[in-house]
Amino acid sequence: MLSDEVWRDLRSQGVTRMYSERSVMLRQGSPGTHLLALTSGLAKVVCREPNGARTWLAFRGPGDLLGEVSVFNGTSRTADVIALTPCTAVVLDAQRFVRFVEERGLVMHLMRQALARMRESDIYRAELQTLPLVVRLARTLLRLAVLTDQMPGSSPVRLTGLNQEEVAQAIGVTRNAVISGLGQLRAVGLVETARRVIVIRDVEALQRWAATD
Repeated sequence: MLSDEVWRDLRSQGVTRMYSERSVMLRQGSPGTHLLALTSGLAKVVCREPNGARTWLAFRGPGDLLGEVSVFNGTSRTADVIALTPCTAVVLDAQRFVRFVEERGLVMHLMRQALARMRESDIYRAELQTLPLVVRLARTLLRLAVLTDQMPGSSPVRLTGLNQEEVAQAIGVTRNAVISGLGQLRAVGLVETARRVIVIRDVEALQRWAATD
């Protein structure tokens, strides 16, 4: 994450745009002519495979940069970014962004951010192989709470925009398995669910479930 001052100055370099729920914010295969600084809302990053399947890569929230890799390496975008909730982002011209980064000496910071995202992916892959479904589900819900600026804080935490299939993709299971896992958490009073809404009723208790191995 950039400092508050740098983030504020960066946002002043572009134009604010609103994205409706389920709209494509950045499209796979398009050139890296610009990037986005996400200021509100929740988005997902997915890769479209040649056979038509979509592979979940990450969730992104306020304070995240979207599409910066294609800006720096000059290649086309390797994934779609889709708004899960109404999102607001600042559209930044590629050349202007690169100049801003160089003038502010932010290259090393962005490299560290890229490495942190790589570590995030490594942890995710390790969890898929080693942790029970409900533990992975609990960890994903808590990460989403942090990503949407609802942690730390008191319960309840309201997560919107996600359907069960997207949660399933994020934890590497089927939709039916997610339904079962949410049912377990509901049964002990940790969550409530509705259409595209998951409410964490007891954050501390869910953290204890997430720590189980």
